[in-house]
Amino acid sequence: MASHRRPKSPGRARVTIFGATAAATVAITSQTAQADPEPTLDEVREQVDDLRHEAEVVTEEYNGAKERAEELQAEVDELQDSTARGQEELNDLRSGLGSVAAAQYRNGGIDPSLQLFLSADPDAYLDQASTLDQVSDKQAETLRLIEDRQRTLDQQRQEAGDRLAELEELRSQLDEQKETIQGKLNEAQSLLNQLTQEEQDRLAAEEAAEAERAADAARADRSSDTRTEIVDLPGSSRGEAALSAAAGKIGAPYVWGATGPGAFDCSGLTSWAYAQAGVSLPRTSQSQAGIGTRVGLNELAPGDLVFYYDGLTHVGLYAGNGQILHAPSSGSFVRYDSVTSMPFQFGVRVG
Repeated sequence: MASHRRPKSPGRARVTIFGATAAATVAITSQTAQADPEPTLDEVREQVDDLRHEAEVVTEEYNGAKERAEELQAEVDELQDSTARGQEELNDLRSGLGSVAAAQYRNGGIDPSLQLFLSADPDAYLDQASTLDQVSDKQAETLRLIEDRQRTLDQQRQEAGDRLAELEELRSQLDEQKETIQGKLNEAQSLLNQLTQEEQDRLAAEEAAEAERAADAARADRSSDTRTEIVDLPGSSRGEAALSAAAGKIGAPYVWGATGPGAFDCSGLTSWAYAQAGVSLPRTSQSQAGIGTRVGLNELAPGDLVFYYDGLTHVGLYAGNGQILHAPSSGSFVRYDSVTSMPFQFGVRVG
């Protein structure tokens, strides 16, 4: 996901804006209004934070559209396979009926009803077939079966066409979302490129120190004097297994749209971690928020999903001791942060 809006209250952890990989590299932009004062380091941090959060919102939309596109492609493939099988069966039925007609011709002429069928549209014929005495019961049954198969094929072809049109529209939407995400990340990187090397080193050092403090807190004994006011409850076995799997990915780079095992975005990490625990989660943070049992800040247990922002555009795993484990933002990596480092919405206990 993209970076997160900088907390306004003191003591809330700053979000990461440097990490193992950068999503975009752009040249330093020229200053067109030289009379304007240079932004301060904190102002640059906040602007980058905003841009990356905006990219995060679009990224979750992208993830949802991509998931739907994959579902549509599977539906189209199944409809096309079913249509091909149905066409083959229909061809066999027509061939069998043609063999009957050939036999009748050799024995003194083709049945008038079969002549009608073989020379005209079967639907038009079948409206009359039941009233023709010349048609045997077996032939009439075959003709009705042909009509049913033809109607089914027509319906399947229409459904496949509708799905393909929707799929094409989604693919166009995905391309637009990719451009939007990359544009915001490029803009954020451009702002960072305007900082001096000394300023960049300072930010990197501050963030490294914050990450280490969060990691120390997460590793601390929850019964020690350093525990937060949040009272940790026993987690589910699957939640704790998911947390353990995610902890093995600390340091893995954030890449928007990635679901592991080498790189992740926020919902990509949570879905991958729970998959290791034998639980299949939906792809997007918004969808993941709709499963399990909702819990409040003081009810969190290790392994619970934790959701942020009004649009539920970010998700992490509660790690205990007032910390979360998550994939924070572009240019960052899987790490620990304070559970209150972003606008908390609610937690969800899975299983």
